[in-house]
Amino acid sequence: MSVSEPSILELRGLTKSFGGVHAVRDVSLKIGKGEFLAMIGPNGAGKSTCFNMINGQLEPDSGEILCEGKNIAGFAPRDIWRLGVGRTFQVAATFCSMTVIENVQTALISHARESYRLWRPAASRHRARALNLLAQVNMQDAADRPSRELAYGDVKRVELAIALANDPKLLLMDEPTAGMGAGERHGLIDLVKRLVVERGISVLFTEHSMDVVFAFADRIVVLARGRLIADGDAASIRDNEQVRDVYFGTGKTFAGAPA
Repeated sequence: MSVSEPSILELRGLTKSFGGVHAVRDVSLKIGKGEFLAMIGPNGAGKSTCFNMINGQLEPDSGEILCEGKNIAGFAPRDIWRLGVGRTFQVAATFCSMTVIENVQTALISHARESYRLWRPAASRHRARALNLLAQVNMQDAADRPSRELAYGDVKRVELAIALANDPKLLLMDEPTAGMGAGERHGLIDLVKRLVVERGISVLFTEHSMDVVFAFADRIVVLARGRLIADGDAASIRDNEQVRDVYFGTGKTFAGAPA
């Protein structure tokens, strides 16, 4: 991201401790419009804590979280969602008692603040828009199937459609390909990357699959012990000795990364 490019999200000195454990220490970074940014690091690096602060599940001890210039640190998750920040989770889940389209309709109903209109059948609301969102993730043919029948990779796609229900300007994806095979991983991330381009969405994602990170990320930031230790493109991260030492050991190349 260039200095002059406007940022969708900016973290300034973000810090969080749990007792004597410093989970995140003075993390600062920016995400530009339409940028596909990967956040990587070993277990315990602080990635999930960063995500949970951005998303409102945790309140930072100090620092700012600026969404298009507005400090949202400490906001409730529902308020952050209404500002246009979507999220998917490492373990994808849907309402198994509902059909695929009903899961998406529920998200659209919530975004439209129509939950209180109990006299109107939920199944009649926002069906066309829900079908459009499912079409964007190639799940329209499964719209009326019970969610409990879906394969896990398809649940991930439905979760993505749900995350798009609030027309997000920023999408947070925590381990989006966890539990998926190699072909499914690349298919899902390729789909997300296409949506980023088509809709101008910015994405911040964590990922352990380095083949995905190096193939798709526009930029990579690396956390270790709560601190941001590197920020750059795939080539600079691959060649960064500190990253190799603290994250990958001392090998010359990354597993899954182009040499």
